[in-house]
Amino acid sequence: MKRIILLLETSRAFGRQLITGIARYSRLHGPWSFYKEPTDLKSSIPHLTNWNPDGIIMRDSLITTELLKLRIPTILAIHDSKYPKNLPVIKTDSHSIARMASDHLLEKGLRNFAYCGFDYYDWSEERKQYFNQFNKEAGFTTYNFISPKSNRRGNWENEQEHVSKWIKSLPKPIGVFACNDDRGQHILEVCKTLNLKVPEEVAVIGVDNDPLVCDIGDPPLTSIALNVESAGYRAASLMDYMISAKKASRRHILVSPTHVVQRQSSDILAVNDPEVAQAINYIRQNAKNKILVKDVVQTTCLSRRTLERRFKNAIHRSIYGEIRRVRIELISKMLIDTDLSISQISALFNFTDTEHISRYFKIEKGIGLREFRKLHQSC
Repeated sequence: MKRIILLLETSRAFGRQLITGIARYSRLHGPWSFYKEPTDLKSSIPHLTNWNPDGIIMRDSLITTELLKLRIPTILAIHDSKYPKNLPVIKTDSHSIARMASDHLLEKGLRNFAYCGFDYYDWSEERKQYFNQFNKEAGFTTYNFISPKSNRRGNWENEQEHVSKWIKSLPKPIGVFACNDDRGQHILEVCKTLNLKVPEEVAVIGVDNDPLVCDIGDPPLTSIALNVESAGYRAASLMDYMISAKKASRRHILVSPTHVVQRQSSDILAVNDPEVAQAINYIRQNAKNKILVKDVVQTTCLSRRTLERRFKNAIHRSIYGEIRRVRIELISKMLIDTDLSISQISALFNFTDTEHISRYFKIEKGIGLREFRKLHQSC
């Protein structure tokens, strides 16, 4: 029986989901024995050398000389870019996360964007850089919060005043991308104290989709869900290989975004053009049907050419592009959140057959339906 040390936080959904994925692998391919203390992670380290472990999956912030001296297979779930490069890591896909956040806020028709993160975490800085890049490509600038030098390690009580002044200074309405759900909760609390309406004046989206953090918000926080449990399963599989083959690895296990879980904090359509707003609402209400561009045009008083032009000005997409995007996102959610078969989903969306929906989906996502489900679904 393999003995695995788990030094992963359980106070947040990310750590809990990693452990869930690891445990699922153990049930199928083990059993394994785990060392996991419910106390402070660092307090556990002195006791570990006496346990004769076969492997460690841990946070990079807990690397110590004692652990490295054990010379056993180790996988790091990283916060920082400064870690031993000879070790395999679990890291989040900042590029795809920022793209999903930017697309979500852009499709709301917003014209002002802001980013609020933690300057002292590399992953947060990566998300900021990509979010700025994608907004710039769409023709917009991004207002970035910079933590005061006196508070570089995140004392919220001291930082709250600075965040409050920053939010107050931003043009409205604005879409704010928070680096994670904790930061998103900070933004919601500040808006409450400033009497700013969410989402009408400030729309907010976080990352991790931690139900405890998202649902405690007032209003509840929109968040980007990640395939963390799948990453935990893949990390366990890699650990199994490293132990059995007695070979090191430098493999990166990427935690990717699956979809946006929209809650009230971003449930807004900030499109000033009433004809375009009406057309978008029609698409969202009828996306499961095989609607055509002409069907959308008929819901307005405009010609197709005029509506196309105003559509692109409002949300930077064609009418057909929006129909396709909404349908693909609905199909993605069904693949992740339900156990419906591909043929059942195909029938719901009025495709002629499974080959048709497969081609349609792969063109947009670059991956097949079954591969997408296997990659993103938790179980």
